[in-house]
Amino acid sequence: MMPALPMKNLQCLLCVVALVAAGSLRAAQLEPLRHHQSDLVVDLGVGLWAWPLPMDFDKDGDLDLVVNCPDKPYNGVYFFENPGGSGPMPIFKAGRRISRGLQNVQVSYVDGRPRVLSPGREHAEFFENGLDTSRPLGPDPKLGLPGKLRANQWRYADFDGDGIQDLMVGIGDWTEYGWDDAYDASGQWTNGPLHGYVFVLRNKGGDARPDYDEPRKLEAGGRPVDVYGWPSPNLGDFDGDGDLDLLCGEFLDRFTYFENQGTRTAPRYAAGRRLRHGGADLRMDLQMILPTAIDWDRDGDLDLIVGDEDGRVALIEHTGQVTEGLPQFLPPRYFRQEADEVKFGALATPCGFDWDGDGDEDILCGNTAGYISFIENLGGIPVRWAEPRRLEADGKVLRIQAGPNGSIQGPCEAKWGYTTQTVGDWDQDGLPDLMVNSIWGRVEWYRNVGTRTKPRLAAARPVEVDWKGAPPKPAWFWWNPKGRELVTQWRTTPVLVDFNRDDLIDLVMLDHEGYLAFFERRRDADGLHLIPGRRLFVDEQMRPLRLNDKRAGGSGRRKLAATDWDGDGRIDFLLNSENATWLRNLGERDGKIILKDMGNLDARKVSGHTSSPTVIDLNRDGVPELLVGAEDGHLYYKQGR
Repeated sequence: MMPALPMKNLQCLLCVVALVAAGSLRAAQLEPLRHHQSDLVVDLGVGLWAWPLPMDFDKDGDLDLVVNCPDKPYNGVYFFENPGGSGPMPIFKAGRRISRGLQNVQVSYVDGRPRVLSPGREHAEFFENGLDTSRPLGPDPKLGLPGKLRANQWRYADFDGDGIQDLMVGIGDWTEYGWDDAYDASGQWTNGPLHGYVFVLRNKGGDARPDYDEPRKLEAGGRPVDVYGWPSPNLGDFDGDGDLDLLCGEFLDRFTYFENQGTRTAPRYAAGRRLRHGGADLRMDLQMILPTAIDWDRDGDLDLIVGDEDGRVALIEHTGQVTEGLPQFLPPRYFRQEADEVKFGALATPCGFDWDGDGDEDILCGNTAGYISFIENLGGIPVRWAEPRRLEADGKVLRIQAGPNGSIQGPCEAKWGYTTQTVGDWDQDGLPDLMVNSIWGRVEWYRNVGTRTKPRLAAARPVEVDWKGAPPKPAWFWWNPKGRELVTQWRTTPVLVDFNRDDLIDLVMLDHEGYLAFFERRRDADGLHLIPGRRLFVDEQMRPLRLNDKRAGGSGRRKLAATDWDGDGRIDFLLNSENATWLRNLGERDGKIILKDMGNLDARKVSGHTSSPTVIDLNRDGVPELLVGAEDGHLYYKQGR
């Protein structure tokens, strides 16, 4: 037996172990943060946009989930194996990438066999090569249509019951909608709606030598089928009467059912009706939904496997009942998988902070859906991470959404929230609070009314500024701030930091015109005050640092973190980029803070639309490490400088 080590030697040995442990956290470049828990189960998900292709991919007799993801950096087609034995809601294996991903990929079933199409092409070798190989189908991939199209969804379907596969194409038309900045002074959208049309291309030849007719708009109730964009058309016998009905999704969150009131060979569709459950429209949690009809639970009726914008996939189960001609479905249940990479929705916005006061740094993270989650650091080497848990405020799940007119880009973004947040003791009571900006551009804070180890958030409060006159706002906002509230550009991080080192938490963020501004906190006999933002930050030519000079939908969108990145005692900033740009603080001159753009902190591009950097200290050595939230909803980690 080894003799006991003297205390001094034992301490040295522990130091060596700690250094080795710290080294194990190092990464040559940004790498996905992983849960490191073999028994943990989380929501099944890919990156931004889930295009589900349910099929028995491994040919073992049960249905797996294959999910196409066309975004960056998670682009690919992923196979989630169904291990079997768990009914309609199995716990899937973690996803395995099988090929590149593409836009507008759909699966059709012909004689019980899956056939995978993208616009104008079939991926006939899908089981061998995924989407890496294809052959043309013949028709123009854009159907010769003019205008601004978004959604071009192709499926095989024997439309007229002649035993030959025709083509059915869903087209999203944005021509009338435009894109953004079209509200009047009362918040009414003045452009047109999104359109979602369905076209049929009849096959005049045969399956061996198809000859497709010109595309024809499908009609229902005497007018063209027209849902709210993103139609994802499915033909199937949803009411069990022997003919094929039509069921569509949309760019938002609901489903429209068109009953076939004709015959199998001469279909005639009734006007569309919304799917309902419990006296209300059946809705998905998010939007940009992508339904695929399949008898998932093998009980003889058609269920829906539906992809959401944030990469999750849900089962909407057919009950087998039809009420007043309308098939009855259950609400969505989101599939689960064995945990692998840490993910929270899409366009993840992490903030590193010891939220539960246990001595290690956790992660608070926002996303497109408007939620904010607590991702607990469970310790260990490597660090084990809990499943993201949605925060609550005032006893309800904290969720910020645009609604019909809260997004400058229009009502089609109603279910998005784009939360981005930091943490700090805003009211100086010794407890960390939450500061949040979102799709609205209205900066709010949530007071912690719990304890240091059991935080509990009160309802949102406006951040109030001692404005000298009317509160400023971005020129394109149709609505006006209330009272003294802070309203600025959307989707930009409100950074809580004691920038001037006076023991009061200040606020640094973009102002209403896109300049990086310092909102100083002061205290007097009347209490705490927030001073109007000063454009304190300049570049090396002493020009005020304007991080975004675009307007309307192109404005804002800057994600920030404050940290002394180089250890020189001055507070620097990290800014969204391909990963994270370092704005180095060179010091003060003439009352201004000079920030130098030092470029990206990593060679790996993890952005699509954007990234969201923060810092975290997982090895507790006092040196900041880089953590970046990406468009794909995953978190990417790298040891610090």
